[in-house]
This record gives sequence, structure tokens and C-alpha cells, in this order.
Amino acid sequence: MGPVADCLMPPMPALPGWGDGTRPVQQILFVTFPFFALVLCGYLAARSRMLPLDAIPGLNGFVLYFALPCMLYRFAAGTPLDKLLDVGVFVVWIVCALAMVALAIQTTRGGRIGWNDASFGALVAAFPNSGFMGMPLLISLLGAQAAGPVMVPLAIDMVVTSSLCIALSRLGSGGAEGAREAAQRALRGVVVNPLPWAILLGGLASTFQLTLFGPVMQIIDMLAEAGSPTALFTIGAVLARTRMTAPADGSGRGWGDVPKVVLYKLIVHPLLVLGVGTLAMRVGLPVDPFAVTVLVLVAALPSASNVPMLAERFQADTGRIAQIVLVTTALAFVTFSAAVALLT
Repeated sequence: MGPVADCLMPPMPALPGWGDGTRPVQQILFVTFPFFALVLCGYLAARSRMLPLDAIPGLNGFVLYFALPCMLYRFAAGTPLDKLLDVGVFVVWIVCALAMVALAIQTTRGGRIGWNDASFGALVAAFPNSGFMGMPLLISLLGAQAAGPVMVPLAIDMVVTSSLCIALSRLGSGGAEGAREAAQRALRGVVVNPLPWAILLGGLASTFQLTLFGPVMQIIDMLAEAGSPTALFTIGAVLARTRMTAPADGSGRGWGDVPKVVLYKLIVHPLLVLGVGTLAMRVGLPVDPFAVTVLVLVAALPSASNVPMLAERFQADTGRIAQIVLVTTALAFVTFSAAVALLT
């Protein structure tokens, strides 16, 4: 896996057959189980109040502003610039993201689900948990060369997909003017988000072969190594808190269209990326098979855990979004592992 990837998890004993083109189920679960188990630990800790709910924003802040940016910087700095600016990966992912948003809105909007709820349902269907979960998980599975193809979708979803869905969410109340104001607000949020800046700074370091002062780099390494377990634990805690507080807001209800959106995220999204990626290779777009494999696995990840917080901020049905994120996270242990078995 390489020295950088090895920092993400404690050393594991070598398994027979790993890396020879076969992936027995036991070997896949050997890697995926600890990641999903840490999410479950965070969920149970918050659900049992062993972890106070008031402490979760602090954990989230540590991951968002310290650990994950350091992890992204380290991987971006070690990734060739052409992999961070991969046109083929960019085209495949953005086409699929826009298609998923259109599909989800078209098939869920109507009745009590207006533009606001439909748009956040589309965001949770199109935005995988590529930062907190996908980056460490895929690098542990596929090696450090997976970092580039993971960071491109992460950047697109943070900047384009999120801004688009937030803008669309305003069409039902504020019209075009409200959508424009919401899009501007979303872009301002991107500017203060440290994750795109971490990727950008890492890319500059890679391009100009810059090396940080030794003690500074050691601090970055320490924070990056803390990022993976803390992020996974925090995902579970955030899901538990959202689940516990959403009914108090009056948003708790039946399943509704939750199964449909879960199906979109875990099945339709990866199949769409596989189809578009395969078509792109056949028509000569510069995208290699390994990158397509990584993109399909990114799409197979559960929904991003920050979407319920966005939904709450824009007064969407937080309970519905939290249900989708929770169910996709629980089911992804099986569906994601199956995707790895089929593709690697």
C-alpha cells in the first residue's frame, strides 16, 4: 500500500492472495469491517450518551478543521498534478453527479416534497461520504495511488453539487432570485471550507516540489493519522445525534421515499458511474481503468454525513435526510464490500 497509506490504519498482517487479482470476501471484510465498526462505535457512544451530544460539534470541528485537511494536504502533496487535474475523471464524475441530481429531483418532487426537500434528497443521493470515509477506506484497499481519483469527486461535490442543490432548494420559495442568493451563500461556504484549500495547497506543493519544515510536517502527519479513526467515530456520533434530535423538530415520520433514495445512492449511482466511465474509455476520453474503478467505489459509498446539517440550516426535512444517511451507512457495509469484491 505504501508508507502513506500505512499511516491510516494500524499495521495488518499480510493476507494470502491480496494483490494478485482476487479478493476473497474474508480479505475484503478484513479491511472494511474496522471502518464501519468505528462508525457503529460512534453511533452507540452518542446514542447511549456515553459521548455527550454537546461534545459532537467539537469532534466534528477537529476533523473538519484540523485532521482531515492535514490528511488531504499530505495526499495531495504526494500525488502528481496531472492526477489532481484529471480531465477524464472530472468529466465522468460531474456528468454522473448532475444526472443523479436530475433523477432524484424528477422522481421525488411532488405532493408534500417540494423543491427544498427534493433538492436535499438529490444531494444525499449524489454526494458520497468521500472525505470522512472514502479517502482512508479506498487508500487502505487500493493503495496511495487512489488518492487522486478520490480527491477530484470530493472537490466537485463540495463546490458544484452542493452549491447546485442548495440553489435548487430555494426555487420553491424565493424563485430565481432566492436560488441565486442561495448559490452565492453556498459558494461563500466553500471559500471558508478548509478541505478544498488543503487539496489546492497540497497540489501546489506537489507541483513545485515544496517540502515543509520538518517539525511542521510532523505535526501535519500526526493530525492526519488521527483523522481517519476520529472521522469515522464522528460520523456515527453525528448520525446518532441527528436521529435523536430530528423527531423533536417535528420531522420524524414513516419511510416515505427513503428506500428509493437509498437505492439511488447505493445501487444506481455506482452503476451509472461504471456505465459512463466505460463509455468514456471507449470513446477515447483520457481516463484509465483504475480511475474508473476508484470512481465506482466512491459512488458506492454511503451518503455524506454533513448533508443533514445542511438540510437543518435550510429548513428541509432533516428527519428524512438523516434516515437516508443512516440507512445508506448501515447497508453500505454489505453493498460496498460487494462492489469491492466485483471490481478488484
